[in-house]
Amino acid sequence: MTRAGADALRLGLCSVTFRALTSASVARAARAAGLAAVEWGADHHAPASDLDAVRATRKVSEDAGLAVASYGSYWRAGVDDLTAAEAVVHAARELGAPRVRVWAGASGTDDTDGATRARVVDGLREFAELAAAHSVVVGTEFHGNTLTDSADATLRLLDDVGHPNLQTYWQPRPGDPDDVAVAGLGRLLDEASVCGVHAFSWWPTTERLPLDARATLWQNVIGVLGDRDWSGDVLLEFVPDDDPAQLVASADSWRTWAGGARCEPAHRVRPGRLGRRG
Repeated sequence: MTRAGADALRLGLCSVTFRALTSASVARAARAAGLAAVEWGADHHAPASDLDAVRATRKVSEDAGLAVASYGSYWRAGVDDLTAAEAVVHAARELGAPRVRVWAGASGTDDTDGATRARVVDGLREFAELAAAHSVVVGTEFHGNTLTDSADATLRLLDDVGHPNLQTYWQPRPGDPDDVAVAGLGRLLDEASVCGVHAFSWWPTTERLPLDARATLWQNVIGVLGDRDWSGDVLLEFVPDDDPAQLVASADSWRTWAGGARCEPAHRVRPGRLGRRG
C-alpha cells in the first residue's frame, strides 16, 4: 500500500466489543491498545434516552485523549420513526460524534417486499436530511438481514435513497472467502462513499478469532484501502472472549500490517492506567 494510504487510517474501537465494561474501562482498554478513537454504542454506553450518560461518556473520551469516531446507534430505517431519529441525532451532537451508524431495515434484500423497502428508503432519506442539518454524517451498517447485506445491495440502496449525506460502513460478511470480501470492499470504495471499516475475524461463520487468524484478508484490505488513497476510521470489534488483551494483540497486528503510520497515536499506556471515497 502507499504511505499516504497507510497514514490516512485512524485505528479505533467499537465500544460494543466490551458491553460489560463501563465507559471508563472501555477507554482504558483503548488507551492500553494505543488506539486513537472510539465509536460509542447507544445500546449500553451512550443511550439516546440518557443524555447524562452520553455527556459523561464524552468526558471520558476527552479525559483519555480519545476522539469520538462515531455514534453506534441501533436505529432501524423502516422500523423506528423520525422522533427516534431526532433523539439519536441529538445524542450524537451531545457526544461530539461526527457520524451516526444506522441499520437499513430488519430483513435481507431477498426477503423484503416492495412496500417495506420503500419505507426503509424513505426512512433513510429522512434521517440523512435531518442529520445533515446538524452536520452529522450517516452511515449504514454493512450487515446481513438488512438491505445492505451485500455490496450490490448496498449500492442499489444508496442509489435509491439518493442523499449525499448517506454513506456506508464495510466489514467482512460471515462466511465470505477473502477474495469475495475484498472484491466487495473494492466495489464500494469505487462506487460509493465508505465512511468506516469494522475490523474483526470471524470464521467459518460467526466464531470469534484473533484478528491475525485472517491475516491475509486484512493485509489485502489494507492494500485495497491504500490503492484508493482512502482515509477514515478502522474500528476494531468483537475480540475473542471479550478480552482486552486480545484488543492489544489486534491493534498490534493491524499496525504491523499497515506499517505503523498514523495507526500509532502519541499516547500508549500500560493496561490499568488511564491517563463513493470519503
